[in-house]
Amino acid sequence: MALEKYLKEKETFIFELDDVIYPEKDYLLQVYYLFAQFMEYGEQLSAVDVLKFMQDTYLEEGAVDLFAKTAGKFNIPDKYQVNFDMLLMSVRLPLKLLVYNEVLRFLQEIVVERKQIFLLVQGSPVMQLNKIKQIEWNGLEKYLTVYFTEELNEEPDRLEFILEKHQIDKETVVLIGKSEFSKTAASNVKICYLPVEELLIS
Repeated sequence: MALEKYLKEKETFIFELDDVIYPEKDYLLQVYYLFAQFMEYGEQLSAVDVLKFMQDTYLEEGAVDLFAKTAGKFNIPDKYQVNFDMLLMSVRLPLKLLVYNEVLRFLQEIVVERKQIFLLVQGSPVMQLNKIKQIEWNGLEKYLTVYFTEELNEEPDRLEFILEKHQIDKETVVLIGKSEFSKTAASNVKICYLPVEELLIS
């Protein structure tokens, strides 16, 4: 289905956040940059070396246990885990996070058509809200309704809860996502699912 057809046939557009609205690496790599600078100040380590290790490890292995791997490589004391975690949760980024160009255009078209936009956000609400606040929305933020999956844990089906709360007809909804969670959630409640890759290559 062409994007124009989605705009014509659907009334509600639900987006995931990470790697759907913007590239998550743009957030994480800035956190790693700031942590490396902190290690240069606090432990007299080379910020360049620490950052390169963190970047390379993240790009090859992902973000899981990155502090532990970095601490092992550079003999960083465990006490800095707290600082690393605080940066991840509440960092003030040097640079704004930019929405994918294709996604930004799609969001703008949805707003012009006066249709609903929801964000269905996985992960820590504190960290994810911090990301949302530092995205350059180009004025679109006032059109977003945000739900954090962790805050809906008591709901048997979080997506179903949102649809019922807003009295949304399933036939008029599309979920734009990338994760297995979003794909499964859309399938479970029988709504249309659009892999974000189809937007990014449009």
